[in-house]
Amino acid sequence: MAALIVPLTTGCSASEVLRWGWPAGVTPQADAMRDLWIYSAIAALVVGAVTWGAMFWTVAFHRKRKDDDGSAPRQTQYNLPVEVVFTVIPTIIVAVLFGFTVVVQNYVDTEEGEPDLAVDIRGFQWNWEFTYPDAQGPDGEPVSTLGDSATIPLLVLPIDQRIEFTQESSDVIHSFFVPEFLFKRDVFPDPELNNQDNVWQIDRIDQTGTFVGRCAELCGTYHSQMNFEVRALPQQQFDQWLALRGQVNPVTGAAYTAGEALGELNCDADLCAPAATTTFPFNTDRAAREASGAVAAGN
Repeated sequence: MAALIVPLTTGCSASEVLRWGWPAGVTPQADAMRDLWIYSAIAALVVGAVTWGAMFWTVAFHRKRKDDDGSAPRQTQYNLPVEVVFTVIPTIIVAVLFGFTVVVQNYVDTEEGEPDLAVDIRGFQWNWEFTYPDAQGPDGEPVSTLGDSATIPLLVLPIDQRIEFTQESSDVIHSFFVPEFLFKRDVFPDPELNNQDNVWQIDRIDQTGTFVGRCAELCGTYHSQMNFEVRALPQQQFDQWLALRGQVNPVTGAAYTAGEALGELNCDADLCAPAATTTFPFNTDRAAREASGAVAAGN
């Protein structure tokens, strides 16, 4: 009954079951990572089934019986064929898994030519700054979005474009993690001195959407609240958003913030919400125990 109840009451689709708990992913790199995970899990289950079968067979057919006289069963010191099989097969399994892992890892780490968009990532205790070095704000400086304890920074990106990220930390080691990307990147201070390749690319984002981002490296007191949000927009709307970031908002008399520029676009409510929808800033008062709620996002 348990074998029937468990799959019928999980509420999972067939694709969710096959992913073994992983998100679907929204980039080609994520697809490669997911496939590696699925086939590795299937291989592990096959090996497990064979191992369990051998155990149960031994228990069923080599247990002590009523008519046993108490003498030890026939002893076999060596069995060369079995030992060869039990050495060669695990070696092949490990080699195959290693080979597929290297292929996927190399693909995820590949930087192929000129990107369509460059984004600089700066992590600091305990927030993020995202800069578009090829876009100029009204002050002549590159367009950037800076988070603080009351602001969830919005990382606005286009879909279907190759994006290159350059990352660096201002203090300790952080980790840039968007769960739907299915891989993380450590964000080092002084990456050159620490011998880190701090430039990486994604082929594209396959769909529009709003995705939470996190720091995945324990970096200090407010590590758990060091969140950001990715907004994946169609190319035309992203171009409009970036153009607005280079202008002065006539209402405020200052440059458009990320949230204000999104609010000017005519698009889906979640995509163009001026504040983060996947996560909220937290009160940095150590006595506080709940989120402070949505506030204007992106400055």
